[in-house]
Amino acid sequence: MTHAVSAPPVPAPALAPNEIVPLLIGSTVGEVERELVLQTLGRCGGNRTRAARVLGVSVRTLRNKIRQYVADGIDVPEHRD
Repeated sequence: MTHAVSAPPVPAPALAPNEIVPLLIGSTVGEVERELVLQTLGRCGGNRTRAARVLGVSVRTLRNKIRQYVADGIDVPEHRD
């Protein structure tokens, strides 16, 4: 029996708390979530399956979020699975 080996997630650059907090202040939870999803998709090269795994959500949930972002006119990294 063979086991698939998945590539480890690309680590995010470490940010000091004083760099993170200004980004969050004045943002809604939805805006922060959207930015996290988009940044994760970008770091995963548009791979929805990998991004969902990194985010800890199902691929279906991620696709639903992406569908909403596109409907809202937000650019989403190109799909690659």
